[in-house]
Amino acid sequence: MVMCALAAHEARAQQLGYKLLGTVGIDAGVQSPPGLVVIEQLLHYTSTQIRDARGNVVPIDGLNMNATGSALGVSYTNNGKTARHLGFAAAVPIARIRVNSDHPSASLNGFGFSDLFVQPIKVGWRERRFDVVTSYAVYVPTGHFEPRGQANTGRGYWTHQLSIGGALFSDSSRTRRASVLASYELNTRKRGIDVRRGNMFQLQGGAGANVARTVVAGVAGYALWQVTPDRGADIPPSLRGERTRVFGLGPELDVVIPRWRTRVALRAEHELGVTSRPQGNVVSLSAAYFVGRRR
Repeated sequence: MVMCALAAHEARAQQLGYKLLGTVGIDAGVQSPPGLVVIEQLLHYTSTQIRDARGNVVPIDGLNMNATGSALGVSYTNNGKTARHLGFAAAVPIARIRVNSDHPSASLNGFGFSDLFVQPIKVGWRERRFDVVTSYAVYVPTGHFEPRGQANTGRGYWTHQLSIGGALFSDSSRTRRASVLASYELNTRKRGIDVRRGNMFQLQGGAGANVARTVVAGVAGYALWQVTPDRGADIPPSLRGERTRVFGLGPELDVVIPRWRTRVALRAEHELGVTSRPQGNVVSLSAAYFVGRRR
């Protein structure tokens, strides 16, 4: 499951969600200019170790985790008469998950549709030197999920996500900027099992500058904290009270192809400061096509 996008020069910062870490970067808090954008996003996550609640490595011999996702979606922003803009987005993701280890019970292989992303409302303000964005999104549990299964491509529960962010620009040409997007996730009870994932708070963003007319380079990063504990009678005793935390940092490169009205973004981030989850690396590649003529 992958949710994010960047667009052509006229549709910069179009996004398809940001529940997954590493899917938003330099333009995380930038308000999208008006238009309709078709977006394809790829993401690959690898890990060879899992950290416990104290940040120590959990000993699992031969552990090798690989998760690959692809999402196709659309994002639309209206052409407001003032600085305020309204928009929406939706995407259908596909996921492939593989976990190999020396212990057969800890190995799995899954492929299929993941959870649907719908962002029914996004409100933003675009000024000469700064932007402000807010949104509400929901992740619908449409992906394959078995309560005690291993190779699930869906999470089996609804997530409501509230977000607010912004961007600052060094001058009116908007060639150098820094942005951040803060999101709060409210998770519901898993389907068919008495487990409710704790709520999450995350930050994603970055800073970058135009190094050429059609090229932007910079640094992207993210941070996530689990702010409420997991609840439910079916949580294993060894996992009760644990809370996830992770930070990520790495380079990002965006290229605009004006002739094709397309923007391509590539970022790679390494995780650190991890507790109660795998620690690995994220590689994200997105391409977005601006539908319509330039104005």
